[in-house]
Amino acid sequence: MANPFLSSEEYDERAHRFYESGEYDQALEVLNEGIILHPDSTLLHVGIGYVRIAREEYAWARRSFETALEVDDEYEDAWVGLGETLLKFGEIEDALRCFARIDAMGLSDDLEIGLAVGRALYREGLFTHARHRFTALVAAHPEHPEVAAARGYTLHALGDDVGARRELRRALRLDPELHEARIYLSHLLYDRGDTAGALQELERVPPAEHWDTLSVWRFIDLKCSLEGVQEGDASLAPWHARLEELEGEPDEIEHLLAEVEAAFEIGSTEPAERPLALAEQVERLTRALPPAPSFPQVGPGEAAHRVSTEEGRVFSGSWEEIVVAMRDASSHPGDSLAAFMLRSAERVRERTGRRLPCDDAESFVRGIAEMGLVRIDS
Repeated sequence: MANPFLSSEEYDERAHRFYESGEYDQALEVLNEGIILHPDSTLLHVGIGYVRIAREEYAWARRSFETALEVDDEYEDAWVGLGETLLKFGEIEDALRCFARIDAMGLSDDLEIGLAVGRALYREGLFTHARHRFTALVAAHPEHPEVAAARGYTLHALGDDVGARRELRRALRLDPELHEARIYLSHLLYDRGDTAGALQELERVPPAEHWDTLSVWRFIDLKCSLEGVQEGDASLAPWHARLEELEGEPDEIEHLLAEVEAAFEIGSTEPAERPLALAEQVERLTRALPPAPSFPQVGPGEAAHRVSTEEGRVFSGSWEEIVVAMRDASSHPGDSLAAFMLRSAERVRERTGRRLPCDDAESFVRGIAEMGLVRIDS
């Protein structure tokens, strides 16, 4: 039963605690209870919107943000949320107009809002727009490490590795404990062949602060290959323990990848008996993992293609649109396309030893087709 003595702010605070712990059902229950008593609370409507986004209920989220704006059309958080939701529907121009409305309110340099908008654009692969946002924030907040790191991530997504490394190093000078940025930098160094530099960065991040199996596995591998440390060495025990914690019980992704691995053990030229839908391969990508270089925007005259799996799933459109559909059908549609391709390629390499191109969408799709994971019909 709703508590008539609680203010809308108190309901929001209660819901926020549930939200932060990932208990979205409980958060929504609290917010719905509060909205009964405070039907005109923009704070609660916006809170419901963000919980709906977390639950991937984008149509409901959109309605919540629109309701908040009907009450107060200058509530900046509602414009941010509505813009983020519109991006999920592919309504890019309308989303950009929402963000422009925030700028018109004089909030373009606001740190929290700017980061939220930039990250939303980044997640949807709109890297040029994200760079514009983060560059403006860097100018307004030059001493803020997360802003510098966010700009570094975006520069890498746009193919500017030199600029990305420079920004990440600047972020780490501002905050040496920004572990996500340090892990990100280590991946960039590894990709350019600087394995010693990559190891040096990974060593500065405690095992408990690694949230991705790739970075832990890479640390162990580099310690053994570069310094001659044995796998069973006591110094690696905390890292092996962390790897076990992160891997946990094999999930559906692990089982699917195991099928591919088994197929390649039978014969690298033989397709798997049950080809793998790439959209189901990708596992959780932490914010620390860097995306691969971005691909060019789709031209209006680009030919359409059709890709299918033996499970009956069909993807059609341009190469980029096909990868978009694969990502959206995965368990983590919020990942950027570049990050989706990179992580999928890493997992395939770990399991099969095969290299899956991830520099652009067409090479990526053709690569998985050559491995027997999908079939290109046209």
